[in-house]
Amino acid sequence: MCLVSLQTEEALRSINKETLFNFLKKSKHESGGFYMHEGGEIDMRSAFCALSTCVVVGLPLEEISEGVAEWIISCQSYEGGFGGEPYTEAHGGYTFCAVASLVLLNRFRLADMESLLRWTTRRQMRYEGGFQGRTNKLVDGCYSFWQGAIFPLLDGEMEREGRSLEKGLFEARMLEEYILVGCQSIHGGFRDKPDKPVDLYHTCYVLSGLSIAQKYSLARDGKILGGDVNTLAEINPVFNVTVASEQFAKEFFTSQ
Repeated sequence: MCLVSLQTEEALRSINKETLFNFLKKSKHESGGFYMHEGGEIDMRSAFCALSTCVVVGLPLEEISEGVAEWIISCQSYEGGFGGEPYTEAHGGYTFCAVASLVLLNRFRLADMESLLRWTTRRQMRYEGGFQGRTNKLVDGCYSFWQGAIFPLLDGEMEREGRSLEKGLFEARMLEEYILVGCQSIHGGFRDKPDKPVDLYHTCYVLSGLSIAQKYSLARDGKILGGDVNTLAEINPVFNVTVASEQFAKEFFTSQ
């Protein structure tokens, strides 16, 4: 996705689709999951990485997707969220990977939607406005994306089912406030929470979450926190790249 984000033909031409696809096929496990690397662990991250790469680069998804949706569903916990592997605790990052993967596979209907909705909506903290990654954990800025990106995917699925919520599934303005007031450093960059040091990881995912929150705020109130000068580029929540970068990549690979 880094190469896609550059939005140049030079970057995309550097991708060897044949060897990339061979690697993805070799990474597939008989359970339906994927190895993170040769001899590595099998968890939800690798499934999402394999599927999203296939779709963006224009590789035949059907050749690696057998049994994947069923493996993903086996990771949905009693809480409603998804763990990294079967029988593990529900976690925001793994839940995003699971939901996004099911969307890519067009198999979202296999999930327990009601318990997923219940678990995800309860991860936004009433006082701070940001999200926690797991039950009984502290708020963390990076979950502005990992949890926040789940909501537009759920919204899309609910719309396809003829269901919609006028107010949205989370409090976008509260998330904007937590990000801009609590996560932003006066010296630049973003962090996990107040008094923590800034880093590139949190800066990336906090800003991605802010982009999602702004889209919800614009749809609901017609304005965003801080005014138009704060407006970020719209991202595709499945891939966490800008819509413009995603479209550029798909058009490039379609023409090859």
